[in-house]
Amino acid sequence: MKFLCTSQTLIEGSSRGFEHNGTRLLAVRRNGQVYAYKNRCPHRGVPLEWQPDQFLDSSASLIQCATHAALFLIETGECVAGPCAGHSLTAIDCCEDSQGIWITPPASEDDL
Repeated sequence: MKFLCTSQTLIEGSSRGFEHNGTRLLAVRRNGQVYAYKNRCPHRGVPLEWQPDQFLDSSASLIQCATHAALFLIETGECVAGPCAGHSLTAIDCCEDSQGIWITPPASEDDL
């Protein structure tokens, strides 16, 4: 497991971008749970955020791609609207303990 950040870094209803070994990631906290994904839209392969650490739509209930407004469920990464509907973001296993948020990178960084 790799340390991502302290719990206070990712407050409720927020998103944040990270980089791990050259791979861009995003994390979102919703209803006390942390979700992590590769920061790459399945449609065009571009980063999702429209400004640093801004991955959520205006209601903060969906992840939104800034390039073409595709919308993804926070809990599963599934695209529910836009040109990549039916596809999903690449999930990154994560957990949280008293020290903070941790990710489990795949065996190969190419799998990220």
